[in-house]
Amino acid sequence: MPKLGMQPIRRRQLIQATLETIDEVGLADATIARIAKRAGVSAGIISHYFGGKDGLLESAMRQILWDLGDAVAKRRARGDVESPREHIRAIIDGNFDRSQVNKTVMKTWLAFWSVSMHRTDLQRLQRVNDRWLYSNLCHHFRRCMPRPEAQQAARGLAAMIDGLWLRGALAPQGIDVDRARQLAYDYVEEQLAHSTWHTPTDA
Repeated sequence: MPKLGMQPIRRRQLIQATLETIDEVGLADATIARIAKRAGVSAGIISHYFGGKDGLLESAMRQILWDLGDAVAKRRARGDVESPREHIRAIIDGNFDRSQVNKTVMKTWLAFWSVSMHRTDLQRLQRVNDRWLYSNLCHHFRRCMPRPEAQQAARGLAAMIDGLWLRGALAPQGIDVDRARQLAYDYVEEQLAHSTWHTPTDA
């Protein structure tokens, strides 16, 4: 995490430079010197505020995760989002928001997943994100089906979202957002249709 004192606009500038550098040359070659040059600052500034490349990567991922949470929150805050189905769709849509599926961010996500297998601090960050997705999905499935069914449905949808995103990130042509969302929607409808509880359409 960056030290206190850095202006938000400069912090965002450095994070954006990090994303663009990873996009251009990959994580291994995204050196502090390259990032600093792209951002138009000295390497010492990055070291001072972020403690080096690892701290900058962590801050970049925290920003991406914040953007993800914000994308979901904005969709759920709309006045027409009330039923469990609508809330779950808002979560799906947020995960395929433009802030999460542009080429630069996707490459950084892939780099983060790889590095997180070897760094406990990044593992914790990844686990927080995983738990957030699962718990939110489970909460809304729970509103219309028994707990064991809701838990299973939430696990399945979380895995589907991750899988669709990953396949899209690795595809040469990029991700087909509309197709990915529709597949996730179809999964939700199947789960709701097979619930042992009555599934209201408007509640």
